[in-house]
Amino acid sequence: MPWTGSTAERLGDVRVNTPTRPRARVIDRTVERPRSVEAPGRNEEEYVPRTRMEGLNRFFNVVLAAIGLALTLPILIIVALLIKATSRGPILYTQTRVGLDRRWRRTLALRESRQEDLGGQVFTIYKLRTMRVDAEKVSGAVWATENDPRVTTLGKYLRKYRIDEVPQLWNVLLGDMNIVGPRPERPSIVARLRHDIPEYRYRHRVKPGLTGLAQINQKYDACLDDVRAKVSWDLRYIREQSLWLDIRVMLQTVPSVLLKFQGW
Repeated sequence: MPWTGSTAERLGDVRVNTPTRPRARVIDRTVERPRSVEAPGRNEEEYVPRTRMEGLNRFFNVVLAAIGLALTLPILIIVALLIKATSRGPILYTQTRVGLDRRWRRTLALRESRQEDLGGQVFTIYKLRTMRVDAEKVSGAVWATENDPRVTTLGKYLRKYRIDEVPQLWNVLLGDMNIVGPRPERPSIVARLRHDIPEYRYRHRVKPGLTGLAQINQKYDACLDDVRAKVSWDLRYIREQSLWLDIRVMLQTVPSVLLKFQGW
């Protein structure tokens, strides 16, 4: 399939045939689970995450997420009432996303219970609903586009200033995400990108984040080359990750959101 047109039109559900095998337990059918995709990669030593004090990093993320939720709680309550009053459907929108891949390192894989290789552990992400409840009834799993007709009137403003992403601070408290890291994607989109971009799978070696180097340095995706550029930023992050880098990214995210600079 040629990579032309909008990203949303290009990326859809991917079906890849793999040999069937018995499963030890029943898989929840409500979770979006495309079959695994294996892609060749380069020297894996190039993409080993930089060592850091994970305990300190976790403490830092939990504290900031708790403070962020406490400070934004009044705004979230007001926005929740507005969502309920202006459109039909729930206040929160949940999606299945692909997170940290523990299988790449044997010591972490011992705690991994996934029956399929989806690229990482799947988790439920939380967002304020900005689209109609039937937004994906026809299109399926696709990325949102600029001036997306599925977005509600209120949702346009929530998305513009990324207020819809604030509930993901709860994902940080749960340990699914960090504040800074590669943005998580849906399993079907991950399967497609792992097939088209061999290095894509390495970005799952760290926890996903609310913001990252790709978001403050790269604009919205318009073609596959744009996605490759974002992957390059994500891979740079895992090679250079540190507490100070996270702080720098957070500080640059604020003007990026308010001024609509680069990826935000």
